[in-house]
Amino acid sequence: MATDYYAVLGVRRDAGQDEIKKAFRRLARELHPDVNPDPKTQERFKEINAAYEVLSDPQKRQVYDLGGDPLSPNGGGGGTGGFGAGAAGFGFSDIMDAFFGAASGQRGPRSRTRRGQDAMIRLEITLEEAAFGTTKELQVDTAVTCTTCSGEGAAPGTSAQTCDMCRGKGEVSQVTRSFLGQVMTSRPCPQCQGFGTVVPTPCPECAGDGRVRARRTLTVKIPAGVDNGTRIQLAGEGEVGPGGGPAGDLYVEIAETTHNVFQRRGDDLHCTVTIPMTAAALGTQVPLQTLDGLEEVDIRPGTQSGQSIPLHGRGITHLRGGGRGDLIVHVEVQTPTKLDPEQEELLRRLAVLRGEERPSGQFAPGQQGLFSRLKDAFNGR
Repeated sequence: MATDYYAVLGVRRDAGQDEIKKAFRRLARELHPDVNPDPKTQERFKEINAAYEVLSDPQKRQVYDLGGDPLSPNGGGGGTGGFGAGAAGFGFSDIMDAFFGAASGQRGPRSRTRRGQDAMIRLEITLEEAAFGTTKELQVDTAVTCTTCSGEGAAPGTSAQTCDMCRGKGEVSQVTRSFLGQVMTSRPCPQCQGFGTVVPTPCPECAGDGRVRARRTLTVKIPAGVDNGTRIQLAGEGEVGPGGGPAGDLYVEIAETTHNVFQRRGDDLHCTVTIPMTAAALGTQVPLQTLDGLEEVDIRPGTQSGQSIPLHGRGITHLRGGGRGDLIVHVEVQTPTKLDPEQEELLRRLAVLRGEERPSGQFAPGQQGLFSRLKDAFNGR
């Protein structure tokens, strides 16, 4: 035996395939002509190629271990001695593996079964539902598994068959010549598109896709405290994948409708109540329909227009954590636009009592024009 292939790769005679492959990759990185153009190195590179071609093929390795030369025409191997073009010969993919590892490309047929896409639907809810949470039923149009073929894609009574072009490998090989010698390249099989199988008679219901579109009814629980743009994930309720693959997720995006009384700012609510001037001066209680029911808002005497009154814990439930936001009541004091003689006389008496006007009708010093301005305001001038 002229050449010791085990010594060429630096492995033991009982080395496994993984050890042989690792040794070849290591040497190929060091001795490749693109890395080291020295003629002696090129000869060494051809030797490790020949050693790898023999030792990586169980049949050729057996012939070699029995004393034969599997690379010679009469040695039982029928090889070419360089970059073999046989079924188990050294190919272009092995070079890629040597430099980039086995992850440089997916080998073998790809599965017809794949995960489905995620889907999203917008759901409108009221302010009350956002504050306290609710349960909703949704009508969703998504892809579901075809019941006629159970996701297989083949018509009932038939099944997928092994592709006769690639014989189930999902890829076909082609031998070309390059500066390295004969190089074998692989590409997806054009007949089966890389699946390794073909469907001669597709399902008439899904046209071989394994899924159809249908409307479903789902029940979704809306937690308290959601806001505009909040998305709720429903795992496995999205599109079913091709070939009856697992379904993606469904995302429910919340759209909160506008309330006719309250404005939401975070977890706080804001509203405005309008009271007459006398109520602001004397104080009163104003009934207000809150999210929790009818409540009395206490207006203290002397309340000014624009003043705010907080009602703690009457807002939106916090989405994360306990408690609720506040309800902020903004007070707007309404000034009358018209006065009858009796009302005008009462205001004059009030002004006299407050020292703003003398009984004779003359204003106190520093109060000139005050009543006129007040009257103009009441008359809407």
